[in-house]
Amino acid sequence: MRGLRLPSGAELPVLGQGTWGMGEDASERASEIAALRHGLDLGLGLIDTAEMYADAEEVVGEAIEGRRDEVFLVSKVLPSNSSYAGTIDACERSLRRTRTDHLDLFLLHWRGGVPLSETVSALIELREAGKIGDFGVSNLDTDDMRELWGSEGARGCATDQILFNLTRRGPEHDLLPWCREHGVPVMAYSPIEQGRLLRDPVLAEVAERHGATPAQAAIAWVLAGEGLCAIPKSSRPEHVEQNRAALDITLTDADLVALDERFPAPDRATPLEVL
Repeated sequence: MRGLRLPSGAELPVLGQGTWGMGEDASERASEIAALRHGLDLGLGLIDTAEMYADAEEVVGEAIEGRRDEVFLVSKVLPSNSSYAGTIDACERSLRRTRTDHLDLFLLHWRGGVPLSETVSALIELREAGKIGDFGVSNLDTDDMRELWGSEGARGCATDQILFNLTRRGPEHDLLPWCREHGVPVMAYSPIEQGRLLRDPVLAEVAERHGATPAQAAIAWVLAGEGLCAIPKSSRPEHVEQNRAALDITLTDADLVALDERFPAPDRATPLEVL
């Protein structure tokens, strides 16, 4: 599995498994656990979750039991809990729900009213205590990242997790270049736009040229970018297999041109979009 180097020296896999919405329907729990475990079987050790979807953290905890050494585990603190003490307490709750003694990466889910410097100080404390391996942020735009960079210790920030896919290319104008310049890998959530991309005829044509599905082509497009990883969600083992196969697709220059024409890159700065 390809990876991106983090400040700690740890490697962030370029393709993982998202869990947004898992655990909300008890009838789906067995399938969700099976999907996550099958992903581990296929080498998809990156699992992304958050306290906002606490039920998902519990699903993850059950799925990774006995297999923690195969997992790069990511969770997030809500901005409403991101005070110094609140961040530490939120981490402890996430550890209990995921049944582990450490997170590999812990993120501020999005910016709230707490100063970034206060949240960062708690994240550094958690890292020094061995509760987390690295810390980062999610849904922070370029100006937020510049402000973050001025906080003491914040240059250890390991990632910015953002909404990025063929239909949400705004970050290419300034946020992605800023992150690359400062050595911050970017995690792309919703790389297939919650399934809405799958009906696009141009994407389907590109996928067909590779004997692939539109979802695989959309994920491959994200992975073709420098410093990017993707975390598509799948609650079915067969879909996890399809996601994993996206790693084996190399889009051609002609593919990239066709997709650029269908989904143009931004020509001006736009606010970061969020789902």
